[in-house]
Amino acid sequence: MLFGKRKPAYAEIDVNGARAAQASGAAALVDVREDGEWAASHAPGAVHIPLGQVPDRVFGLPAGPLHVICHAGGRSAQACAFLAGQGREDVSNVKGGMVAWEQAGLPVVAGE
Repeated sequence: MLFGKRKPAYAEIDVNGARAAQASGAAALVDVREDGEWAASHAPGAVHIPLGQVPDRVFGLPAGPLHVICHAGGRSAQACAFLAGQGREDVSNVKGGMVAWEQAGLPVVAGE
């Protein structure tokens, strides 16, 4: 398409779908927020890889589908775009990030 918005090379998933997939073992949840944000609260069982470290740790990511989350969805979209560019076809951006996660009343771990 010459003019117009290109469709991202990754999918999007809502927080309830991401939680269900993580809980069932169908996908890993990767949190790309900074250390302080992670320490304040994060989803239980999530893998923490700050966005700036994703390129260096791309080969250490869990195998299989990945649902990527950040605070509101911007940084996770960047991580998804990068991973899709590296050939990962199984990445999804969690819409609304941890803001939506907490608003939905999903479980969080705090103080770690």
